[in-house]
Amino acid sequence: MALLETLVVVFGVALLGALAVVVKTRLFPIPENEEPREDVAEYIAMMVSVLYAIVLGLCLVSVWDTRASASDHVQAEASALHQTYLLADALPDERREPVRTAARTYADHVVAVEWPMMAARRPLDPSGWRLLDQLRRAGEVGDTATVSQQIAAQEVLAQLGNVDDARRSREAAAQERLSPVLWAGLIIGGCLTLAFMFIFGIHHTRTHVVMVMGLAGFIAFTALLVHQLDEPFGDMLGTTPEAFTRYFM
Repeated sequence: MALLETLVVVFGVALLGALAVVVKTRLFPIPENEEPREDVAEYIAMMVSVLYAIVLGLCLVSVWDTRASASDHVQAEASALHQTYLLADALPDERREPVRTAARTYADHVVAVEWPMMAARRPLDPSGWRLLDQLRRAGEVGDTATVSQQIAAQEVLAQLGNVDDARRSREAAAQERLSPVLWAGLIIGGCLTLAFMFIFGIHHTRTHVVMVMGLAGFIAFTALLVHQLDEPFGDMLGTTPEAFTRYFM
């Protein structure tokens, strides 16, 4: 709905501007002996290009920040899980292997099950949280544990708290999208920028063709770049599960 409202406002203001020009030319017509003012058209074309560059910069910064944050969350989650795996050495004998097995199972689930779901922007099911709860229960020790083992168990719980926080942030990052308002500005600004290329006459057709092709291709490239970066866990430019596979695969 936000995109529709944005388009309605944009086209409404554009129609008001067109109506103002029509009223001005009807009430104050241009004298026949007055030479055309191409500098006004050049100024408008320059302003459109500048505003489009600003919108493009905002889009790139927004999607890049989302992608970088997603990568940081994945690294923090994998690092905390690896620390939990290593801390199992300090737990009682009967707790060590269950903690290691639960940690490997959780990492396998994240890579094999959750990563394709995040790449497709599908919400994650609760199975990952259940595996994390199993890992938390596996790290619990009884009253018979020594002081050092109880300290290690507390550290395991602290690391699992970090895993929990990073997992929540990872899930949120997988659902983030570029604002529809920015997408509207990116598309409309690109079309206007290309349209102004046809206002000013260029005597050499080949030169005109090359200029339009270059600008159109570059605008299409930047739009595709924004689209790819807007998928923080996509196949091309998204964050990879390498942090998990490096520790557990």
